Formats: sequence, C-alpha cells, structure tokens
Amino acid sequence: MRGFPAVFAAVFLGFALTISAFLLNRARPSAESSQPSVALVRASGKCAECHYRLQYSVVHEYEMSVHAQKHVSCLECHQPAENQERQEHHGFTISKHLTAGNCRGCHEPIYQEFLRSRHAAVSWAAVYGEKGLSPEQASFAEQYHPGYAKRPPHPFTTLEGQSAMNSGCEQCHAVGRPNSDGTIGTCTACHTRHTSSVAVAREPRTCGQCHMGPDHSQLEIYEESKHGVLLNSQASLMNLARTPKQLTTHEMWIPTCATCHMSGINGNKVTHDPSERLSYYLADAISKKRPNYLSAQNNMRQICLQCHTKLTIDRVYQQAEQVVETTNQRVAAAKSIVDALRTDGFLKGPPFSNRVDFLYFDFWHYDGRTSKHGAFMGGADFVQWHGNYPMLSKMVELQSIAQDLRAGKSRGK
Repeated sequence: MRGFPAVFAAVFLGFALTISAFLLNRARPSAESSQPSVALVRASGKCAECHYRLQYSVVHEYEMSVHAQKHVSCLECHQPAENQERQEHHGFTISKHLTAGNCRGCHEPIYQEFLRSRHAAVSWAAVYGEKGLSPEQASFAEQYHPGYAKRPPHPFTTLEGQSAMNSGCEQCHAVGRPNSDGTIGTCTACHTRHTSSVAVAREPRTCGQCHMGPDHSQLEIYEESKHGVLLNSQASLMNLARTPKQLTTHEMWIPTCATCHMSGINGNKVTHDPSERLSYYLADAISKKRPNYLSAQNNMRQICLQCHTKLTIDRVYQQAEQVVETTNQRVAAAKSIVDALRTDGFLKGPPFSNRVDFLYFDFWHYDGRTSKHGAFMGGADFVQWHGNYPMLSKMVELQSIAQDLRAGKSRGK
C-alpha cells in the first residue's frame, strides 16, 4: 500500500497534463489545429500543407470550388502556360503571374468568346487607346468593334494623371488588359480567384463592381427594377451555382445580369460575349445600332421569352428604342451648340480646358447613357430624374452660356 500514493499522484498528474494539453490545443486557432481533409490533400497536393496555415481562406475557397470537386490540383492552374515567366516555389515550378492564358488550357472556346467581346481589348483601349494594345490585338478587336480599338487614349489619362488611372480606371478596364504572355484579360475579374465560381459571376454585385456610378449605373438601375426587387427578397431560394448547361428557370426564376446577357437558361446558348445579345451601342454619345442588331435582339428576346410574353417584350423594346431616339436628338442638339462655339472661336484650347466641355461630357456620358440604360432595364427613375431632367437642365445652361459668349463678342465690336 505504500506505493499507492505515488501511483495515484502519477495517474493524476498524467490526467492533468492530458486535460491541459487538450484545453491548450482547443484555444489554438482552427487554422493551426485542424488538418486538411483527405480529399483536399489528394486534390491540391503539397500546396495545402503550407497554405492551410498561412492563407487558410485561399485553401478554404478552393476546397469549396468545382475545381476541387473534380480533383483539379493547384499546380494544374498555377503551372506556367505558354510564354509565361516562371519561378521556383518550394520544389515546384509555377507561373509568376496567372492570366487568362492559364484558364484557356481547359476553357479555350470560352476564352475565344471573351476575346470577341467588349470586355476584352476594347475595354483597355477605352482608357489607353490603340497604344495600349499590340498591332495584332488592335486589328483583331477592330474586326468585331470597328473604331473602338484603334482610337487615341482618353484625355483623362493625361489630365488626371497615372495615379488616378492605376487606382481608378484600370481597376475595371483591366478586365481587358493585355498580358505579357500575349493573352488578354483575367477571368478572375468575374469568377474570383480560387472559388472560380459561376455563382459569384451570376451575382449582380459582381457586375456592379464596374457597372455602377453616374456614367454606367446598371447596378443601381437593376436594383430599382422589378427584377432587382424580386431578387432581393428571393435570392436565397435560388440555385445560382447550377451548371450552366443545366440551368433552368426552376433554379433561377428571377434574372440577374448574367441571366439576360450571358447565361444559357432553359437550353439557350451560353456566351461570354455579351455583344451577342446587345442591339445598340448604348455607351456612345449618340447610340447607333450594332452591326448584329437583328440577331442580337432576337437572341435577347429569346431569353426574355423564358419569363415574359411576346406582347410585353415588344412593348419594352418599342418604348426603349423611342428613348434612344429622343436621347440621340438631345445629345446631337447639345453637340451642335458646342461645335458651333468652337468653330466660331468662342472655345479654345484642348479638350476639358473649359466649363462647356465638362457640361457637354456630363450631358451625354452621365445623363444620356443613364436614360437609355434605364429604358432597357426597367429603371423609370433613371430615365426621368437621373436622365431626361438633368439633360433638360444642362441644355438650358449650354444655351445660356452660348448666348452670353456670343453677346459678349457682339458688345466688343
């Protein structure tokens, strides 16, 4: 019995140490104490061993992705594609910068559709002009969007400076930036890194990262529309992650931006070129019909028919095209005032060096665009109070300035 106290003490001490170790381990961050699942290790190889601790969110997002479900490993996406700069990384050779070139290895048809879209080279040229593209890239884009790739840089690149371009315009227009490997753009602008999610790409706020604000207020218009109101109340009931070729109105009975402009709902063709369903150049000062006007409008109408009657669709298109026509007339009238002032010597200097240039730019770039987009997307307030009303106000101001300038010259004679 003499040895009992010593045995008891040893058992007690061992139990206490075990409990202490358990409590300490429970207090550690889960990223340190948890281990990647067997399936994840098999799909991602050695990468998860380090990144699970260092960048848990990256590993977690990948683990939720379709790529992980299909056992596409990290290295399959991160390995250098053609013409890409390489770097050594813990025993692996990987690409220093991922581009659309890494995605096209598996998604070549989608990449080719993207190349034909205005999201590609034309988007970058809207900021930096033809000089921002290689001659081959500019020529290719011109085949599909004549006049939109071979153009001068936007005046703001000089007037506002490179810091404004880097942190402002480029953040959206980089969706079509040329890459050092010769490819264009980045798929992660819409699908996000590591999740590579079709559900994220279908979210209106994903499009709204760029399609928002006074000059392209599509997100705000959508949120005001019946489509946006319904989505706000029923989004959690829909399956936005449904495979594109299997997507029906049973999973997505309320349209998002992607539904109308890109998705292949109910067996319709999926596209990564929104131009296939757009019949006007609505972003232009004076909007003209696109070369594919008839086929594009038929394509969009086919999507509309999945939820609406032909009578409703005809009415919406008729009213929207009337708004385009009247907006074109108002912009043309404002332009004639500005052009006459410049021709007659009342306006001198480079673009955006006087009040009239800014007034006219806001007239078409903010108000005119907004009225046209509002008409096609069901945003009544944007047709009127963010569109036609400010155009009316600015027209009166332009006329008043023109009269004052001409009167001043007349008094000086």
